[in-house]
Amino acid sequence: MLDLAKHSNAALMFFLELGVLISVAYWGFNLSSGWGVKLLAGLGGPALFIAAWALFGAGGGTNAVFPLTGLARAALEILWFGGGALALYASGLVTSAAVFYALFILNAVLRLIWKQV
Repeated sequence: MLDLAKHSNAALMFFLELGVLISVAYWGFNLSSGWGVKLLAGLGGPALFIAAWALFGAGGGTNAVFPLTGLARAALEILWFGGGALALYASGLVTSAAVFYALFILNAVLRLIWKQV
């Protein structure tokens, strides 16, 4: 049963990562600016997030170009997932932003307890 919970938590982490990219794209495409700005923010925002994750956080740091550990890794995750929640908040989806960040906190705590970090 515990193995199932650990695997579910790992799956939650993956879906939260996807959620960040979707949230940033949603924010970008829903800006009140013209289509050029919407296109740039809607595609460029997620591209910047992908680049940051690939450089510093991919695969729990094992697949990253410059892997981070300890407090640096914690700061990266807080900024990454916080950015996703902030994008939802900026889009007017306040409840979704709160639920998203709460799920991240739950996931992070469980990963620490179960040594999945």
